[in-house]
Amino acid sequence: MITLRKEDGAADLAGISKLSVGVSWDPSAGTSGGLLGIARRKKGVDLDLVAILMQGAEPVRFAGLDSLDPLGNGSVVHTGDEQTGAATGDDETVHVTFGNVPTAIDAIIFVAAAFKKGTSFEKANNISFKVYDASGGSSSQVADIWPSLLGADNANAIARAFRNGPNWQLEVLDRKGKIKQGDMQALLRFAMA
Repeated sequence: MITLRKEDGAADLAGISKLSVGVSWDPSAGTSGGLLGIARRKKGVDLDLVAILMQGAEPVRFAGLDSLDPLGNGSVVHTGDEQTGAATGDDETVHVTFGNVPTAIDAIIFVAAAFKKGTSFEKANNISFKVYDASGGSSSQVADIWPSLLGADNANAIARAFRNGPNWQLEVLDRKGKIKQGDMQALLRFAMA
């Protein structure tokens, strides 16, 4: 297993027919201890993993939030919105079956966002992104991506899977920014940058 970094450039995904990208996090109590801290951890924090499907420079569909199978053919599927970070293992996952992705889609950008009002990266601990080879019915982790989530930003374009001729490649973007919470258009514009 490797840790992918922005400096590494694009990784070839030849031989991987199904890719999964998962995010996990733990809720933080911030500086609150005692019963208030326990209550905040129990309530959790709602981060979101969104896969934005690109046609050239334009976002045309997304998987995440309430859109779980945006193409309707199972080629890009989101597991659903985990709202607390309390799940075991990955809290949210996107599965991509490359052979079923329409040829008009030439890239998929994976964005982590504190999308809902009142949420932030600062309220989460141990944020982790994992890349899996899910080809052939089994799933094995092949890489970690550890983006920087410091600062007041509430969105990070983590990685981009893109077509390179007949093959797909994956590159780490680690591009932070601020989006207006609850504004899907702002999230889509952020992915385009």
